[in-house]
Amino acid sequence: MTSLITICDTCKRDDWDARGAEVTDGEVFAALIETAAKGVEGVETRRHSCLMGCARGCNIAIQGAGKLNYTLGEFEASADAAEGIVGYAALHAQSETGQVPYRQWPQAIKGHFVTRHPPLPTDLPSDE
Repeated sequence: MTSLITICDTCKRDDWDARGAEVTDGEVFAALIETAAKGVEGVETRRHSCLMGCARGCNIAIQGAGKLNYTLGEFEASADAAEGIVGYAALHAQSETGQVPYRQWPQAIKGHFVTRHPPLPTDLPSDE
């Protein structure tokens, strides 16, 4: 089953203005994650403008249908963090429930979990 990494492409770390950056930290991070995810079975990526975790930028979400979903934040836009996120997303994709045993977590994602969301019910009422 596929797990989706949603990457906030508008995230700016606290020192963004001082560095005179021309692109957001989120855009840099998105490109790193997209590169790390190329060819990884069960992992897809998408960008989204603002996950509303500005105090914890850079932010991502890992989601899968019928699974626990996670928001992670406070990342440096680095290749190591990107690879850890993709590695965790691959394990999430392989998990029936979305839960991954702590001992299997890549080191780069430890300490970055912000929220865990239960799967949406499959019997939501329609608007009809």
